[in-house]
Amino acid sequence: MGDKTMSAEEAVSRLESGMTLGIGGWGSRRKPMELVRALLRSQVTDLTVVSYGGPDVGMLAAAGRIRRLVAAFVTLDSIPLEPHYRAARERGALELTEVDEAMFLWGLRAAAHRMPFLPVRAGLDSDVMRVNPGLRTVTSPYEDGETFVAMPALRLDAALVHVNRADRLGNGQYLGPDPYFDDLFCAAADTAYVSCERVVDTAELTKEAPPQSLLIKRHTVTGVVEAPNGAHFTSCAPDYGRDEAFQKRYATTPWAQFAARYLAGDEQAYRSAVGEDS
Repeated sequence: MGDKTMSAEEAVSRLESGMTLGIGGWGSRRKPMELVRALLRSQVTDLTVVSYGGPDVGMLAAAGRIRRLVAAFVTLDSIPLEPHYRAARERGALELTEVDEAMFLWGLRAAAHRMPFLPVRAGLDSDVMRVNPGLRTVTSPYEDGETFVAMPALRLDAALVHVNRADRLGNGQYLGPDPYFDDLFCAAADTAYVSCERVVDTAELTKEAPPQSLLIKRHTVTGVVEAPNGAHFTSCAPDYGRDEAFQKRYATTPWAQFAARYLAGDEQAYRSAVGEDS
């Protein structure tokens, strides 16, 4: 029930190499990019990353921080395939566990409910089963006798998510059109760090939007980071849209050059460089 606010650097300092890390958002939408940039400035590596992937995966893959990726896709939305991820994958820089979007969701649900797996129809009679030979099926014990994929729980050591508003206790609110399963990332993790556009008093959360917008519950949250524009260059509707010009620059710039320009310093240096190049 105490004050959980901290800096991005403090949140990342609690992560360790070898962890399984879930990253919320979807593609190039409402990704916790300030936290990802802080992670890139740290020495944390050898990660298993679980994500509906976007530039979070692309940056971490390009920097050699990912040992294994669990994902349904890695996209920049307006740019269909994340180019830095593609380059890392083509050179064999990481292991990949690729599953159907619904299977991924059920894996998060299983972890959130502390179940070893959940049955799901998605993936049956598809190449998902061929490329993931470790997946198993289960048969319904009832009269229907239906066969399902037994999607294993996607248990996380830690999760990083970004929302529009949060209070100091860890209640997180989204104001946009889609929750992107960020609540499940937090519930599936042993520790969860929520960045937000603005930290507000608890009473303020329901002045802007109804209680149903309180996506993330405080009991699932370890730390809260106030990070205005903290999803840049991804979108954080309705606060701001995706910075398409910067995203194109990211996608077309060689990684070493991009990292030297935008990731060599602290967050203020990043923002200054973005401003200078706008």
